[in-house]
Amino acid sequence: MITANLSWLLTVLNKGATKASGGVLNPTVLKRFTPAWNTVEFVLKAATFYESLARDIGQQVLSGVAIHRILASVEEQNNWMVASDKEILSRFLSPKIVKNNNTAISAPFGLGAVTQASIMRPYNLLKTYQDFLKKQDQFIEAQFDYQELIITKTAVQYKDIKATKIVFAEGSGVVHNPYFTIDVSPHGKKVFVGNKGEYIIIKAPELQSEAILKGPVMVIPLGDDLYKVGASYGRDDYSTNATLGACEEISAKLSKMISCDFSVVDQVTGIRPTVKDRKPLVGCLHSTKSVSFLNGLGTRGLTMAPSLAGHLYDYLENDVQIPELIDIKRFAL
Repeated sequence: MITANLSWLLTVLNKGATKASGGVLNPTVLKRFTPAWNTVEFVLKAATFYESLARDIGQQVLSGVAIHRILASVEEQNNWMVASDKEILSRFLSPKIVKNNNTAISAPFGLGAVTQASIMRPYNLLKTYQDFLKKQDQFIEAQFDYQELIITKTAVQYKDIKATKIVFAEGSGVVHNPYFTIDVSPHGKKVFVGNKGEYIIIKAPELQSEAILKGPVMVIPLGDDLYKVGASYGRDDYSTNATLGACEEISAKLSKMISCDFSVVDQVTGIRPTVKDRKPLVGCLHSTKSVSFLNGLGTRGLTMAPSLAGHLYDYLENDVQIPELIDIKRFAL
């Protein structure tokens, strides 16, 4: 998004997890029927930001979507209703158990409905935004060469580009960044942990679901009888290849959720950037503000990024301290 009186440039560094993600902005943790961390702030900020971004690029970014959590027992029905009556969750969870009328979905105990959820197509958004920036000469598509970066206390220079600051928002690619001095798994204190996630794309003509389904895995409608299903979790795994093991694991879990036939037509992978205390890494590792980081957003990056970027901006430009809980300096060596 363009900010008044500021000039900036975006450079592609590495292939990240965003393109492979499901693109779902879910304000809750549906495994335990709890609100996601700091969810109210993140959801409100994300909605405002993506609406503004949509106006800038002339394309809708977010769409409202229903998420239906498959309830596995009477106990889960009761737990859902109790959770939906809590102060924060009451705005996100419908107290009414939805009866399942879709014979292709295995949900004899009904469905719990999440409200205020949204979805985007991350790959399409990134492509559109890149094209938007290219027209303004604010985007370079190239692999970043750390050896070409010159840093002083008040400025940076990369090849023929001079600037006052550089922000590294590289996701798991930060493990190759020589300025990132935090322990990376599987070594040392394992502060920064790569977590490989794989999705399968299935074709299931009989499923006919417009809502996202959540059970052992998440099933995201893509249109044309296609669904994105996943994801797997591979801690300390930085490999980017799709694996048969993940495909079989996801397929087995999916078979517990739906009773119709499906075929796997594709598989995608991404490496989630996670942190051992499950909080993001925002700010500067050293005394200078020339180099900063925005990372460790885990599985909820699309929801958290607008708010966290705001904290980083306020720190870099207005000297507003970053909240201690997310300040990268908590792990500085």
